[in-house]
Amino acid sequence: MRRRRQSSDESHQHDRWLVSYADFITLLFAFFVVMYAISQVNEGKYRLLSDALLQAFKPDAAPPKDPSAPPRGSAPGDIGGGGPDGQADAGMQAIARDLINALDPLVKGGQVRVTESGLGVAVEINSSALFASAEAELEEAAVAALESIANVLAPLPNDIQVEGHTDNTPISNPRFPSNWELSSARASRVVRLLIDRGVASVRMVAVGYAETRNISPNTTPEGRAQNRRITVMILPRRLRNVGSVPPPPRPE
Repeated sequence: MRRRRQSSDESHQHDRWLVSYADFITLLFAFFVVMYAISQVNEGKYRLLSDALLQAFKPDAAPPKDPSAPPRGSAPGDIGGGGPDGQADAGMQAIARDLINALDPLVKGGQVRVTESGLGVAVEINSSALFASAEAELEEAAVAALESIANVLAPLPNDIQVEGHTDNTPISNPRFPSNWELSSARASRVVRLLIDRGVASVRMVAVGYAETRNISPNTTPEGRAQNRRITVMILPRRLRNVGSVPPPPRPE
C-alpha cells in the first residue's frame, strides 16, 4: 500500500513540468502578439492620437484659437505659445497667417475659416465654394482659392490631411451611393489639385468622414451648410508621418 502511494506521488511530481511549460508557451505567444501589434501602429496616427488625448485632459485646455490674434502665454506644448520647440510653434503661426492673407476675401466672406490648435492649422472651406450640390468636380472659381493654398503649402515639409465632410442628408446616385463616397471623392479631388500645383504627394492624405464629424447641428439649413465642408489640416512637424520621408538612396 505504501509503495503504490509513493509511486503515484512520484508520477505526479514528474508531470509538474508540464504546467510551467504551458505557462511559458502562453507568455511567449502573448509576447509575439504584442510585438506584432506594435509593429502595425502608424507612428503619425499614434502621435496624433496621443496629442489629442493630452489636449483633452489638460486642465487648461482651450478651444482652437484664431491665429490672427496675438500669441497667448507660453503653455508647454501649446502651439502659438512658448512650447518645447519655439521655432516649430512660430512656424505654425506663420503658416496660419500666410493662409489667412492668401484667402482673405473668402475669410472675410465667411466661406473659409482658419484655426490653430494642438493638432495643427485647419483650413475649413465651405463646400458651396468648391463644388456644386452632390458633385465632386471643382468649380472654376474654387481652383484659384486652392491654388492660393498650394502656393503657401508647396515649399513646406509638413504633412497635410485633406478631409471631406457632408451633412446628414442621404445621397444615392450612380456615382455616389452614400455620403461616404461623396466626401471621399471630394477630398481626393482637392488632394489631386494640390499635387498638380506642386505639393509633394508623399505629404498628402485624403479622408472621407461623411456626416460623422459635424461642427453644427443638422437641424437647420444653416447648420447643414456649415457641416458640408473640406478641411485642409496642416500637421506640425513633430507629428510627421515617417512614411512621408523619402528613404535614403541605396548605395550602388
